[in-house]
Amino acid sequence: MKTILLVVGKTTDSHIEALTKDYVSRIGHYMPFSIEVIPELRNAKSLTFDQQKEREAEYIRKQLQPADYVVMLDEHGTERRSVDFAKWIQKKTLSAPRRLVFLVGGPYGFSPQIHSLANEKISISQMTFSHQMIRLLFVEQIYRAMTILHGEPYHHE
Repeated sequence: MKTILLVVGKTTDSHIEALTKDYVSRIGHYMPFSIEVIPELRNAKSLTFDQQKEREAEYIRKQLQPADYVVMLDEHGTERRSVDFAKWIQKKTLSAPRRLVFLVGGPYGFSPQIHSLANEKISISQMTFSHQMIRLLFVEQIYRAMTILHGEPYHHE
């Protein structure tokens, strides 16, 4: 199973980008993982928030495959402790979807179309983070989950 973090817009902070790449590299020792970036919309200032979400949805849909298990990162999704998230990933791996795709939307969230495509919604926190920070936080949690599943000493509980 390949795991993908599909995000809208590139990271502009070089420090966040470097840390994110480090965790992506670490995750690669455990499973196939990548971050795929959907380019930011051009002339977004001339669009309403809903129009921006709809355009982003078009790009997201093009990246998805019919057999994907799609998980939206959404503030209203299910929250899990790191150990529980690790168990959840393990279950998804055993159920063998071809691709497990996590979605990070643009600054205004997801369109209703994307909400309807998602198999599940998870939340990292009830707090709000920038779209650049959420990438780093989430890849760290995936790495943490891998170390938990492999009994390695990264996670302390």
